[in-house]
Amino acid sequence: METLKHSQPFIDLEHLHGAHDYHPLPVVLERGEGVYLWDVGGKKYFDFLSAYSAVNQGHCHPRIVNALQKQAEILTLTSRAFHNNKLGKYMEYITNYFKFERILPSNTGAEAVEAAIKITRKWGYTQKNISKNKAEIIVCSQNFHGRTSTIISFSSDPESKNHFGPHAPGFITIPYNDTEALESILETNPNIAGFLVEPIQGEAGVYTPDEDFIYKSKKLCSEYNVLFIADEIQTGIGRTGSLLAICGNCTCLGHCESQAATYVRPDILILGKAISGGTYPVSAVLCDSHIIDVIQPGQHGSTFGGNPMACSVAMEALEVIKDEKLTQNARRLGKLFRETLKSYISTSNIVDRVRGKGLLNAIVINDTEESKTAWNICIKLKENGLLAKPTHGNIIRFAPPLVITEKQLNECIDIIIKTLKTFEV
Repeated sequence: METLKHSQPFIDLEHLHGAHDYHPLPVVLERGEGVYLWDVGGKKYFDFLSAYSAVNQGHCHPRIVNALQKQAEILTLTSRAFHNNKLGKYMEYITNYFKFERILPSNTGAEAVEAAIKITRKWGYTQKNISKNKAEIIVCSQNFHGRTSTIISFSSDPESKNHFGPHAPGFITIPYNDTEALESILETNPNIAGFLVEPIQGEAGVYTPDEDFIYKSKKLCSEYNVLFIADEIQTGIGRTGSLLAICGNCTCLGHCESQAATYVRPDILILGKAISGGTYPVSAVLCDSHIIDVIQPGQHGSTFGGNPMACSVAMEALEVIKDEKLTQNARRLGKLFRETLKSYISTSNIVDRVRGKGLLNAIVINDTEESKTAWNICIKLKENGLLAKPTHGNIIRFAPPLVITEKQLNECIDIIIKTLKTFEV
């Protein structure tokens, strides 16, 4: 009650003056450090959402904050009307880091997805010779790629889609994790320019596909001359125990002989969230020259894309992932998390299953999507000092910052199990 007393005035202000486009947990945060957050009443929490995996490096990482502060004192924005002394260095750095030839810099994940769609369509017309305005992109059901008007046109979520039409044409939806459906369209439709897919569907409830789904999908795309577009906005940057989820168990993008077979190299890679270190909006589209060179001056742009502050922050954020071995930490602790939760779930009535990879995990509550059980569990978790959020009604996503230690994770597991026990029938 004391915490709510401090929080309620802030919540009321948002409700009165802001659009009602979110339904957040009733907690008002004012400070963060590492895996911890503090509310305005001084209560301390474990963060188990990480701003939807944007804060992989932990809150207010001193190296990333320092990079932002230093650049903010020198130069923040030039627009792309001029060159700046950070952009070229950043472009060289990130293309080497992810083993691609070119980058198109932007700010948000949805903006990067929109850019990838434009690149794919123009490639289809100019390189694959698809007839004018006939290019189509295959997507998966239950996808989440953002909420712009184009993206919601191929969303399966009625809340995102209904009453926002007319919807953009040019997209074909197949079931996720279904390579037979993908092949069926590819072999009969010559107008397919690309296949846009999440290696793990985060917003859908950490839906993890079969081990060979991504590999088979990429192989089919190559066979039919279709661009394979990987949306790693949420799954990338170490979150799943590999630098990218498409890397399988590899931490070096498949560029080692022993694990190269597990790596699927997309034609277009979309990144966001954690390349910012959770401090400043940064996103990117990465691909090779023969694809991205279809975009010429005046055909795409972003005033803030590639600004000096974003470039400085992104380079330091990626260095932190590498230097602190956060990818390896996510792999090791993710396995511990799932094994411990599975042991509890084996005798549980309230939790149906746990799934995920690395430190991107979820539990499926044994109730309907329309029920309030998952929400009520998250409210109780908050009271017990851990912040998480339901998705799709009966699923709770657990994604702590990758800097979490084994001791901290075990403490969090204790909180989760203690909380779940109070809901057991």
